[in-house]
Amino acid sequence: MRVLALLDGTLADPDSPLIRVEDLGLMRGDGVFETILVVDGKPRELTPHLDRLDRSAAMLDMQPPPRAEFERAIELVIGNWTGGKEFALKLVYTRGIEGGDGTGTGFALGMEIGAKVLKQRAEGLSAVTLDRGIEPDLADRAPWLLLGAKSLSYAINMAAIREAERRGASEVIFTTSSGSVLEGPTSTVVLVRGKTLVTPPSKLGILPGTTQYALFRAAERAGWTVLVEPIQTGELYDAEGVFLASSVRKITRVTTLDGKQLPDSSALLTELQGLYESEY
Repeated sequence: MRVLALLDGTLADPDSPLIRVEDLGLMRGDGVFETILVVDGKPRELTPHLDRLDRSAAMLDMQPPPRAEFERAIELVIGNWTGGKEFALKLVYTRGIEGGDGTGTGFALGMEIGAKVLKQRAEGLSAVTLDRGIEPDLADRAPWLLLGAKSLSYAINMAAIREAERRGASEVIFTTSSGSVLEGPTSTVVLVRGKTLVTPPSKLGILPGTTQYALFRAAERAGWTVLVEPIQTGELYDAEGVFLASSVRKITRVTTLDGKQLPDSSALLTELQGLYESEY
C-alpha cells in the first residue's frame, strides 16, 4: 500500500506521472529527504526530522521547506493510511525545475515496511566496513561536499550496499581512511561497552541520528552512560554489541562484521529495543 500527498493539500495517485522530467531532484539528485516511522498513526521524532530537513536544505542553499505544507501532507497520509500499524513516511523536497524560479517540488509518501527490514530487526544482519574516502576534518574544510546533509544524491550509499552484497553481507559501516567509524549508508552506528552507549560525533561529516538520539535519551534516563565520541574500527570487533539505528530499521544488531562473528548481543538488543520503545 502507498499513500501520496502533495504540498498543495491534495492526495495523488502514486501510480500516475507527477514529477516533471526537468525536475532537478530527478536530473541531478538536487534535493533533500527524510524518512519517518509512523506507529499506530503517530509519527516518531517528527520535529527532529523536520528540523533536519531544514538543515539539509540550508546546506544545499535551497529555499526553506514549507513546514506547514509538509505537516498538512503528513496528516493527509496518516489519515488515509489503511495498511499495517507501522509504515515508513518519506518526505521529499527538490530544488524544482531547471530554469525555474527556485520553487521546490515536495511531497509525502507513505509506504509499507519491507520484509527484509523486518527480518533484520528480528535476526540481525551481517556488515562490512568500507572506506568512505574522507578524513575527520573534511566536513569543516570542504562544506561544498555536503557531508552530513540528507540529500537525494544517494548513489554512493547504494553502491556501497551492492558492494557489501558482493562480499556476502547485507550492510555497510563506513570508515575514514585513517580508521575512524562514521555511519551506515542509511543508519547510525551505536557501540555498547558495559553500560555505556557510544556513537560517532556528527562533526565528522555524518548525519545526526534521530533514532539514535531517542535511544540515548531513554538510556540515560535508565542509568546508562551515553557518549558521542570517535570510535576506531578495531573497537567494533571487541564491543559487547554493535547496532545500527534508523527510523524504519529501529535498533538492529550486527551479527558478523567483515566475516568475523561478533559476540551474541541478542539480550542487549532486547534491552535496547525496550529502552527505545519506552520513549513512545
